[in-house]
Amino acid sequence: MKIQSKFLLLFFCFALGLISILIGAIFYFTQRYAFEDFYKRLEARVNMGAEIYMQEDEKTIFDYRKIRDRYLEKLPAETDFFFRVEEGKVIPKPGAPELPAYFFDTILKEGSSRYNKGNDFFAGKAFQSEKGHFIVVVYAKDPSGFSELAMLQKILIIGFFVSIFVVYLIGKIFSQHIFKPFGQIIKKVNEITADNLHLRLPNRRGTDELAEITTTFNDMLDRLETAFDTQSNFISNASHELRTPISIISGEVELALNTPGLPAAQRQSLQVIGAEADKLQQIISGLLYLAKTAYDRNRQPKEHIRIDQLLVTIKTVADQVNADCEIILCFDQLPEDEEEITVEGYENLLQLAISNIVTNACKYSDNKPVHIYLKSSNKHVIISISDNGIGIPEDEKKYIFEPFFRASNTHLYEGHGVGLPLALKIIRLHRGSIDIRTNVGAGTDIIVILPSIANR
Repeated sequence: MKIQSKFLLLFFCFALGLISILIGAIFYFTQRYAFEDFYKRLEARVNMGAEIYMQEDEKTIFDYRKIRDRYLEKLPAETDFFFRVEEGKVIPKPGAPELPAYFFDTILKEGSSRYNKGNDFFAGKAFQSEKGHFIVVVYAKDPSGFSELAMLQKILIIGFFVSIFVVYLIGKIFSQHIFKPFGQIIKKVNEITADNLHLRLPNRRGTDELAEITTTFNDMLDRLETAFDTQSNFISNASHELRTPISIISGEVELALNTPGLPAAQRQSLQVIGAEADKLQQIISGLLYLAKTAYDRNRQPKEHIRIDQLLVTIKTVADQVNADCEIILCFDQLPEDEEEITVEGYENLLQLAISNIVTNACKYSDNKPVHIYLKSSNKHVIISISDNGIGIPEDEKKYIFEPFFRASNTHLYEGHGVGLPLALKIIRLHRGSIDIRTNVGAGTDIIVILPSIANR
């Protein structure tokens, strides 16, 4: 997950939690206030009812009731009930609503209690008078309170989802504004390759983190460009400086071998020197080519390469170099669309890489037939080079792409261990991969996978 997405998710979750807490608190305290107000109105009627109940004079009772009806609003379904208490027990009264036992127990212990069941509200209080110990309970409904809470709940739910949407939009815009410079930096960095190390990121004003990143990256590019130029110059100079003395040695050996009357022992020594000089020349050429693949590609443009045509060229050259090895091209699985077997890259490098693999297949199979299969799958070109040679020990497979490594069963064959590392480097340069399947004594299959231009 990208940092921008993580930032947006974190901001969204934080805002969502904050909104949820705020809305929950609003609803909770509004509900508490609404119920508290209604209970206080019930308790006022409880006290008035107790005063009426304790009066002996009918006129006084009438006056109390008249005051109550005049100054106290009649609540919906308002009814009062009087329960006598004898020996600590509440005497049931016919016609009274069924109330839970803990409601009366709380009144007897604490003097008053509240209870509601849905929209039915009860308030009770204990009194002591000349008439004895009794409990007054007032019952009423609160339809307006519940309807207001229901409306508030609906408003809060709608507000919650609207707030989520608004928070998401704000977070999206905010994160895009913050991370927009990073996107510009990434886009510019992707344009910088080994071919154009002279490019730099635009300098930013200020002393923020983005300015520091830009400055640090540009400094790193300066060091990389210097290192690349130094290495490229070294390779160019080494290519000339190393080959010249070896060529001189080979020429002098050849002249010495043509000397009349040369003793057999000296001739043999000169022949060994010449052979080793040729071998050294091959090693140096392989190493220089291995190093130069990363630096010489800017000298030639990329081109579209038909792999089937490339394989035909490789077979033609291989047949001329080693006529004893039979190379069989298998093109029976070619797709109808030629773009699926066409890659973009450097033809001479690809030819060198695949030629090295084919040459190894011929060499380590003692010139037994080598089959080359070509097909397309998932917009990738698949080249399979199969031989019936000596194979590679399983525990040594992971080392075969290291320069100068040679398997333990190849001591009877000439080689320097630079062919496959060079092939792998070229294939990776073309965004491809190499897979090896091998069994000792049964042969080796090397599979090269390259992205086709149909994959763009």
